[in-house]
Amino acid sequence: MVWLWLAFIGFVLLLLALDLGVFHRKAHVVTVREALGWSVVWATLGLTFAVFIYYGYENQWMGLGRSIDAADGLINDGATATVKYLTGYVVEKSLSVDNIFVIAMIFGFFAVPPIYQHRVLFWGILGALVMRGAMIVVGAKLVAEFHWVLYIFGGFLILTAIKMLVLKTEHGDPNLNLVVRLTRRFFPVTARFHGEHFVVWAGAPASYESEFPGAAAMPDEAVDRAKPGTLMLTPLALALIMVEFTDLIFAVDSIPAIFSITADPFLVFTSNVFAILGLRSLYFALAGLMDKFRYLKASLALILMLVGVKILVAGWLKEQLGKNFHFYLLAVVLLILAGGVGMSWIAERREAKRRPTNR
Repeated sequence: MVWLWLAFIGFVLLLLALDLGVFHRKAHVVTVREALGWSVVWATLGLTFAVFIYYGYENQWMGLGRSIDAADGLINDGATATVKYLTGYVVEKSLSVDNIFVIAMIFGFFAVPPIYQHRVLFWGILGALVMRGAMIVVGAKLVAEFHWVLYIFGGFLILTAIKMLVLKTEHGDPNLNLVVRLTRRFFPVTARFHGEHFVVWAGAPASYESEFPGAAAMPDEAVDRAKPGTLMLTPLALALIMVEFTDLIFAVDSIPAIFSITADPFLVFTSNVFAILGLRSLYFALAGLMDKFRYLKASLALILMLVGVKILVAGWLKEQLGKNFHFYLLAVVLLILAGGVGMSWIAERREAKRRPTNR
């Protein structure tokens, strides 16, 4: 089983290395067409992995499918594991969309040039994978030893869903954020961007920045005033820190959601990984259209409420619908997402017809 984990992590690291070192080696503005293409690539990889899940659990490769799933008390065969994986993937993918709103706000506040946004998201997602991996290990241990923790997760998800539906969330000034304030307190921050660099050395020659567009186009008084040899963070680093912190906050919702579907660590981790890997391309594809999906947040709230209720009545659902009740959960999740997108599209069309046209 250890070799399976190592092989999967190695595969993910290979994908990330190819992404940054080959396909996006040179900084450039990611177009919507390119982002849509990469979204298809990541989604195809995530869905294709379901084939491995089916045969791996059906044939119990390297210990898969030999232990009881603490979430529902079942032993996962190929079909059950595949449905749980796909449900977890869709739920995590859906919840990660809400993260795009905040990332767009962070990039807008720090005025991150489009040419450098992919780099921030790459390292942000790499950090998110590490953080979520740690949270999944802890969560799996808790669920395995204390099954009642699932009911706490369920109640938390329902309360979060109600909050999303009832309260209007306003994102304040990131400069007032405790993380940003602490960062500025302990590290000097440059006034301007220095290419793709997250850190710069005060007093270093400007030639090392010449390979990046706009790296030293304007003088940076903060760097000039600093003592030579001082390590300084750039605004790009602040944006990265906020992206990491934001994902940590969102993981508090998404990790309990996936554990409501399955407590199998391999299914939880793999579905999370593939959902997160496609977040960058999804951001570039949807960032300019987020204001048009007005009912998306309500759809995400309903999904959280659904999985929260599922935890509380899992035993009853299994009796009424059979052991494959996760398949019905997947269908309802997809229906809610389609409904939110469809209603947003209809509302946008109606508003477009009401707008006066210039003749």
